[in-house]
Amino acid sequence: MENTTTVNEFLLLGLTCIEELQPVIFVTFLILYLINLLGNGAILVVVISEPRLHSPMYFFLGNLSCLDICCSSVTLPKLMSNLLSTRKAISFLGCITQLHFFHFLGCTEAILLTIMGFDRFVAICYPLRYTVIMNRQLCVLLAAVAWLTSFFYALMHSVMTARLNFCHSQKLKYFFCDIKPLLELACGDIQLNQWLIFIVTCSLAMAACFLTLLSYLYIISFLLFKIKSFSVLHKALSTCATHFMVVSLFYGAVGLTYIPLTFASSVIQERFVAIIHTTVTPVLNPLIYTLRNKEVMLALRKVFGRSYLPKDGQWQH
Repeated sequence: MENTTTVNEFLLLGLTCIEELQPVIFVTFLILYLINLLGNGAILVVVISEPRLHSPMYFFLGNLSCLDICCSSVTLPKLMSNLLSTRKAISFLGCITQLHFFHFLGCTEAILLTIMGFDRFVAICYPLRYTVIMNRQLCVLLAAVAWLTSFFYALMHSVMTARLNFCHSQKLKYFFCDIKPLLELACGDIQLNQWLIFIVTCSLAMAACFLTLLSYLYIISFLLFKIKSFSVLHKALSTCATHFMVVSLFYGAVGLTYIPLTFASSVIQERFVAIIHTTVTPVLNPLIYTLRNKEVMLALRKVFGRSYLPKDGQWQH
């Protein structure tokens, strides 16, 4: 029988052991983090303060921006502090907390993207009934379901991981605490944890992805067979394209990380995918949603001043 020890902390090996590269990596992540905070923070401000953006689409966009800020804040501050520290440690409680919030926010984003797909489906296919169907009460209820369901989903993983014994090493071959790297350090039976990832996580991700794609399949079918105006078709497809880009980035990263659990993958590949998921995607989301959205750009110009933003004619709807 393997010896078990009480683990008080883990050592995060980070992205590289080359000390000369660590300041460069720190500056890079600091810039990306600040862009994330400023970009998503600006969207939150205009969505809350601008009355013309008080609609279901922008309500969910505000939730997404809040998620992007929180998701990066779960991993990047600790990563950046470790890049400047000689002892790259995280407490056991801090590790489980980081794992919990990473999966809590990730699951919320998956469900929220599905809700946003449904919102676009109703707006395009049932425009005359849109305000009736997507009323304020339903929007708040859908958002609450997304947040609460995800919290208990993440709680399942954090509790099941916290009860494990760790006997191999305290060194995590990762730059933040996630289930897969922790299972590699665990001793004893981890089959239940693996099944939870394979069945619950993968099923939830695939169900959310399927429903999102189904919404867009209905939208595309409706546009191709019912809409005769090219300008209306172009505008609708342009609106959907921005959301679909975000969906592709999100599920691409999730798929490479968790589906399937048994596929062999290199440490470098896993770290690269995790960086895209936790750092790059939250930075791209506000850009994708605002660069082709005239209403958001007008609201940004109104709130933050005309001198810092392009004129109307320089942006496409």
